[in-house]
Amino acid sequence: MQTIYSTLNKIIEGMLVLIFSLLVLDVVWQVASRYIIGQSSSFTEEFARFSLIWLTVLGAAYINGQPEGHLSMDFLLGKLPPKRQYKRHRVIQLIMAVFALLVMVIGGGNLVYITLKLGQVSPALLLPLGYVYAIVPLCGLVIIFFSIYHIKITFNPSHHEH
Repeated sequence: MQTIYSTLNKIIEGMLVLIFSLLVLDVVWQVASRYIIGQSSSFTEEFARFSLIWLTVLGAAYINGQPEGHLSMDFLLGKLPPKRQYKRHRVIQLIMAVFALLVMVIGGGNLVYITLKLGQVSPALLLPLGYVYAIVPLCGLVIIFFSIYHIKITFNPSHHEH
């Protein structure tokens, strides 16, 4: 499980760097083509929008994979005894996994299916929108894996006693 966790983190890190780099190049090209050439490219705004969708959803999955990576107000949690802190962390991870399953995997999967079934394509890139939205159920599965990993490994008191 540790190997899958580490590999998945490296893959997501690489994807985030690649997508962000492409987004920067896209925006630079948009500005350059508008002010230097005098005519803006038709695809750059759409590509930037899709890149931001992927960056946001992949970034959320990546942060969920990091121990204590997501935002939280843990002042009261820190006051609990360690055993209760572990229980609370496990409940939080379980809630995140259920959310990812219901909203991202099932709901996002339905969105992908419907947009592909209807044949919706983006106007400028002519890309099937189901491919753009496919990141949602994919990252939902990643979040579920990370939540299970944290429940079994990170927030397991037996792993912290040695």
